[in-house]
Amino acid sequence: MNCFSCCKTDVETSAYKKERSKYVSKGRRTFKSLAAAMSLKTGSSRHRQITAEILKYGTAQNDVKVLTYEEVVDATNNFSSDCLIGVGGFGNVYKGYIKSIEQTVAVKKLNRDGDQGTREFFAEVLMLSMVKHPNLVRLVGYCVEDDQRILVYEHMANGSLENHLLDIGNDKEPLDWQTRMKIADGAARGLEYLHNSADPPIIFRDFKSSNILLDENFNAKLSDFGLAKIAPREGEGLVSTRVMGTYGYCAPEYAATGQLSSKSDIYSFGVVFLEIISGRRVIDPARSAEEQNLIDWAQPLFKDRTKFTLMADPLLKGQFPVKGLFQALAVAAMCLQEEADTRPYMDDVITALTHLAVHKTEEKDIAGESLKIAGHVESFRAANSIGSERA
Repeated sequence: MNCFSCCKTDVETSAYKKERSKYVSKGRRTFKSLAAAMSLKTGSSRHRQITAEILKYGTAQNDVKVLTYEEVVDATNNFSSDCLIGVGGFGNVYKGYIKSIEQTVAVKKLNRDGDQGTREFFAEVLMLSMVKHPNLVRLVGYCVEDDQRILVYEHMANGSLENHLLDIGNDKEPLDWQTRMKIADGAARGLEYLHNSADPPIIFRDFKSSNILLDENFNAKLSDFGLAKIAPREGEGLVSTRVMGTYGYCAPEYAATGQLSSKSDIYSFGVVFLEIISGRRVIDPARSAEEQNLIDWAQPLFKDRTKFTLMADPLLKGQFPVKGLFQALAVAAMCLQEEADTRPYMDDVITALTHLAVHKTEEKDIAGESLKIAGHVESFRAANSIGSERA
């Protein structure tokens, strides 16, 4: 499953350009195409255009506020370094407080790097105006004065999953098994909403541990929607697009052909879920050559039930239910199928995760107690059969 060589290219081929023009001629519109038109507008006309485009697809689900630059500057103490809480690909993130709504917020100030950043900014404003779910981060407001591009979100007290799973310092306790399953369940519910309940349906396209934010109770919410795409409706076929995203998380068929579907998100979920189980980064140059790629490392272990417990994060110190580990690995294996059609749907994944999220670790079931796993292998096979039945 080593199909990631082109996952971060942003060079458009002539074939892609031809395919894109075909879709445009048919009237297909994406968040990016809408955003491209809006990025040329200024002032209040831009705000009116955002409202008009939302109404073409449905109704606004959130009361997203248009904020002044002065309000944002005041909220962040003029973007003080003391308020800086994160640095991302699109810009710095600051903690702030908006007085007019009496709310603590996260303020993302986008880098002024040309049209691409501007289009992703408007794509995010459009999409987050039209979706509402407990497992999606809420957009509080935005600012587009002059050349400023600023997004204001609800503040998530515990930062990202990456911070607690892959960037653990001496000041942090590793996540326990139940909290990991709770986070996976919440993130899956966010994806399921985008695929099946959002109108129009959405392909997230950049599902990774750094884009899963955690509130004070470790409830998961998906964030960073700048690469999201409108999903094809039934009978429309796949979306052809430039291959973008993060190396290692892209589905093999998307990386190879640019053909995007909701099953691409499901593969990415499988990668993140395996990170959650193992505590390993999908790509880790610090490890030995044979262990640098998480998926390549896991493939032979998936085939040998006597080695399943080797895939659990050592920081768990054996404090996980063996049966729960087997079931979790079954879900990951289903999502990581090479062929997109053999992967499960997100509602199937949630059905499997619901039990894991509430399963208590009992003394008689923990890995440190016993590695008698023969009795659990049937649960692994049964869970694997879900994907094949739905496909």
